[in-house]
Amino acid sequence: MAYPGYGGGFGNFSIQVPEIQMGQPVPEIQMGQPVPETGPAVLLDEYCGFPAFSDAYSSAGDSVYTYFSAVAGQDGELDAEELQRCLTQSGISGTYSPFSLETCRIMIAMLDRDYTGKLGFNEFKELWAALNAWKQNFMTVDQDGSGTVEHHELRQAIGLMGYRLRPQTITTIVKRYSKNGRIFFDDYVACCVKLRALTDFFRKRDHLQQGSVNFMYDDFLQGTMAI
Repeated sequence: MAYPGYGGGFGNFSIQVPEIQMGQPVPEIQMGQPVPETGPAVLLDEYCGFPAFSDAYSSAGDSVYTYFSAVAGQDGELDAEELQRCLTQSGISGTYSPFSLETCRIMIAMLDRDYTGKLGFNEFKELWAALNAWKQNFMTVDQDGSGTVEHHELRQAIGLMGYRLRPQTITTIVKRYSKNGRIFFDDYVACCVKLRALTDFFRKRDHLQQGSVNFMYDDFLQGTMAI
């Protein structure tokens, strides 16, 4: 089911999310068909804000675990500064600017299910898959290769993720995340994180799936202040 504010356009199917290097062509993904195996298997759920990692994923001999373990402290987790350093060293942002500390904080807030303020390896795996998927999406809609997306490109990107938002909402998002009308990759990821997190927060309270809920004040603060 999909309605305004919710994703759902992709349905449930398995894909492979490759790590995309800047300057290389973006592989075309056919609905329901796997991309050639270049990365860990992930599943897109019906809301499509980001992929959820398959339980079959193994860290043995995997570069993702190498990036994580090289930076994680003795507690085996990443705080915001460690996450920033880890992602920078991994090169996942390609030629785009490294992720800001604030974006790293909201990435952690999105996946920090045990409320430690840090990411364990399983949580980091989910983030890695999400970042690769968002990067692929960004490069797909950045048709002029400018390294930024504009209003119409963001609208397309959000639609590709399965969200159905009103034009006024898209305009508000652009105003929040753009610099002179253009959205850079770091801000684009921050936007994707908040879309996903707020959608999940809303969906958990929309028990009848009618697209409307009544919030207690504390619930509203919990959902918005956390990210």
